[in-house]
Amino acid sequence: MTTPSQAAAQAREGDAALAIHVRDLLKVYGTRAGPVKALEDVAFAVRAAEFIAVVGPSGCGKTTVLKILAGLVPPTSGVVEVFGAPVRGPVAGVGMVFQAPVLLKWRTVLDNVLLPIEILHRDRRAHLERAHHLLELAGIAEFAGRYPRELSGGMQQRVAICRALVHDPRLLLMDEPFGALDALTRDQMNLELLRIWSESRKTSLLITHSIPEAVFLADRVIVMTPRPGRVAEVVPVDLPRPRAAATRLDARFTALVEHIGRLLGIDYTGD
Repeated sequence: MTTPSQAAAQAREGDAALAIHVRDLLKVYGTRAGPVKALEDVAFAVRAAEFIAVVGPSGCGKTTVLKILAGLVPPTSGVVEVFGAPVRGPVAGVGMVFQAPVLLKWRTVLDNVLLPIEILHRDRRAHLERAHHLLELAGIAEFAGRYPRELSGGMQQRVAICRALVHDPRLLLMDEPFGALDALTRDQMNLELLRIWSESRKTSLLITHSIPEAVFLADRVIVMTPRPGRVAEVVPVDLPRPRAAATRLDARFTALVEHIGRLLGIDYTGD
């Protein structure tokens, strides 16, 4: 297991291969009741093509970390770099997936996927093949001409993932993308996401409240403390890839879930 200080040291090693470098991150929000410290002394590094999950109690600043990495919210102080460049505003080359799919109801599935291409003023025709490929990869190619109201919640979230990847971003940021789904659909979406990630190998950072989901998907899990959020531990996930549903039955999987649960004050053993 990795302590916060070791995570900071990792952020200084192999800079050429780092996708994300965070050190001494502090975020304070101003409110009518006074300043609220959301994050303090946060440090971690993410290597290129790595899949990282972030877990922690509600209100610990997980989503704030994601917004800072995307350049949507400025840090109060500290070092935040994405692919070697300091984050000083919205970051190009980032795809984002939110808890709600946020699809435009008057656009077809294909047109929703291609929305970033239009926003970025890129050639739509040049990206049609990639859009169709992503829909095929996500198992929803036959629904390209349908509208969001004709899709299930899980299928809508697959469209959202395709939309986030269509402009070929270097970094994929996901904020609790499966939180609104039922348990069975969520498990299925975990498998779909792994399949898509295995082919695209995008550097990925997932915010989740589900410890089993974090362990199943990630190469490493960043565990955060209650507010002000700090890195309590960075937990390597030594489970072989590719992973399948049976991975959740592996004793190592169970041990990792229990360990992270203990860090967060959750007893998975029932003792």
